[in-house]
Amino acid sequence: MSTNNTLDIALYQARRERLMASCAPSSIVIIPAASQVTRSNDTEYPFRQDSDFWYLTGFNEPDGFLVLSNEIISKNSKTIASMAFVSPKDPHAEVWHGRRVGAQAAPSALGLDEAYELETMDELLPELLNGHEHLYYCLDSYPQADASIQTALAQCKNAPKQSLIAPRSIVDVSAILHAMRRIKSDEELNIMRQAGVISSDAHKRAMRFVRPGSFEYQLEAELHHEFAMRGAKHPAYGTIVGSGNNACILHYTENNAQIQDGDLILIDAGCELQGYAADITRTFPANGIFSPVQRELYQIVLDAQLAALDVLVPGNTIAQGMKAAVSVTVNGLVKLGILQGEVDELVEQEAWRPYFMHGLGHYLGLDVHDVGIYKQDGEDIPLEQGVVITVEPGLYIAPDSDAPSQYRGIGIRIEDDIVITASGHEILTSGVPKTIEAIEALMADTSTP
Repeated sequence: MSTNNTLDIALYQARRERLMASCAPSSIVIIPAASQVTRSNDTEYPFRQDSDFWYLTGFNEPDGFLVLSNEIISKNSKTIASMAFVSPKDPHAEVWHGRRVGAQAAPSALGLDEAYELETMDELLPELLNGHEHLYYCLDSYPQADASIQTALAQCKNAPKQSLIAPRSIVDVSAILHAMRRIKSDEELNIMRQAGVISSDAHKRAMRFVRPGSFEYQLEAELHHEFAMRGAKHPAYGTIVGSGNNACILHYTENNAQIQDGDLILIDAGCELQGYAADITRTFPANGIFSPVQRELYQIVLDAQLAALDVLVPGNTIAQGMKAAVSVTVNGLVKLGILQGEVDELVEQEAWRPYFMHGLGHYLGLDVHDVGIYKQDGEDIPLEQGVVITVEPGLYIAPDSDAPSQYRGIGIRIEDDIVITASGHEILTSGVPKTIEAIEALMADTSTP
């Protein structure tokens, strides 16, 4: 079976019921699965399911459709509110590409009322759409799926003799579905805690492994090996291992440079576990000891993160955390002579932007940059219990910067994942050290494998 998930079927059923309860009466919802993506010629990238489809089904086969209705659909004397279109059983194809659940087994495997073979979709869809007042769908996500739906709508509109009535409105389902995904359940948080532990241990493994003269890709291999050996087969995103001034490139993924004595190494990496992402960044010295200059900049970033964490509680906003981090950052840069002027004026002028050019963090979940809105009616959305975000201030002093020469070519970021709780927050990635003293102690400890 291709569900590949330890969550109970009842949880997916409850999510689907909640989604339909949020839709207008007489609505039909259609969610397509992802398709296999060609890597080169006749080989494909490892399949990764569409996050919305996965959230509602836990089903990991490509090219399917989930169809839900809160209007009674009767077919062959069956009352249907949930159904799927899936690839048919095919012994020959399964020998080459893996087992399929098939339409006969899919209802019990996925907790659905009915399932049909994918090739019947175009034939059955007009009948399923018929009589529903509203179609909830996310247009422009998958062109092939769009084409099938548009064809079915046209058939309904152009078939008065068959008494087919097309939905009178098409509504973007993502507003409802992504609001649901923004708040994580206890079951989701348990998976994300596991992902945080695995990813933390992988970062510690990389810290213990590194020596001047090793290569960035070797650290990447250490991280990915730890992920896979712990049941997380894939990283959640392209792993970043940037040594020296490569750390000043925010999304550096070449990972091919040789690490030099005296370099700082910035690693931004997290595993994907059962679809859920971890996202951790740590910066540490290749030789195990921070230089005085590296210590100065590193402590600013750490203090900025701690200041942000202090205010990231229910009712506050990510913007408030950013404001706290920026205040600490600007104060630190003025003390080092990297910025000159009054702190309040420099904050107001965003004079820190050349050295800290990204935001404080983002939502985290089934997508590493997870769904959910940050503003509504121009106002920042307050944090709520169950929201998971990253907290990742940084400093990047480019080699051609105007900063004093001793600071040039140094990039530092410190990133943790937190879940907002009833009274504050819980750090999901606390297992990997981030103070100067703790990092140096870990790297000096040769007794730990």
